[in-house]
Amino acid sequence: MLSLHRSIMLGAALLAITVATGCSTERKTIEKLTDLAGAEFAVPTGTVADQLVQSVISDAKFQYYNSVLDSAMAVKAGRADAAAYDEPILRNIAARNPGLIVLPDRITIDEYGFAVRLDDADLKAAIDAEVGELRANGGYDEMLSRWLPDVGEPAAMPEIPEGSGEVLRFGTAAVTEPFSFYDGEREVVGFDIEIARRVAARLGRRLEIVDMEFGSMIPALIAGKVDFIGACITITEERAKSVLFSNSYYTGGISALVRGSADGAEM
Repeated sequence: MLSLHRSIMLGAALLAITVATGCSTERKTIEKLTDLAGAEFAVPTGTVADQLVQSVISDAKFQYYNSVLDSAMAVKAGRADAAAYDEPILRNIAARNPGLIVLPDRITIDEYGFAVRLDDADLKAAIDAEVGELRANGGYDEMLSRWLPDVGEPAAMPEIPEGSGEVLRFGTAAVTEPFSFYDGEREVVGFDIEIARRVAARLGRRLEIVDMEFGSMIPALIAGKVDFIGACITITEERAKSVLFSNSYYTGGISALVRGSADGAEM
């Protein structure tokens, strides 16, 4: 029988798995990915998270769920040892669920970017300039603190003046909270959405948000249905053959979420 307990080591809260056999007890502390050897991972169906986990933890076992939130709740309930998915999305879930933590080391380290059509270097330049200015003036860090708080929900979307010029169409997958998601008013908001609105304002244009399936974004961009896209899109060499990426605006990747509550869970 395995139980999860919170322990304190060198002043940091660490996750402990206690294995009780008869009168003896063996405690294993989970503070890095290699501590999850042989663990049960909960992953969303239809993703490559299981393949990426197995590339690092060859003896990992898997449970499949309909969404990343369902995967995280399986960990919280003690049905799985860890959930694997994009780091900022797991951080958002952990911030709203006391007792869940995201391990500091990552399964993959990925750079996220916005994408435009190959011939639209001007729009790429505008995106890079806006993100560059935000990084330089402290606005970027302020945005991160609002959209990715350590505890609680993301803050409300700020008011950003809209231009009066031509419509700028932004394609996104609004299922990637806190980067792109629907708020309580059924408006698409998030870290990526705020940057997109700032880019549109910079160009004096009106932003139109087009929500779609994640896998439809690049085809829609190439077909001219939208002008640029963003929703935790990893910059890859293969994708860069068909679209032009902005400079990286966030270093993310696939991480592991584990249970850090003190009450433990039987496995």
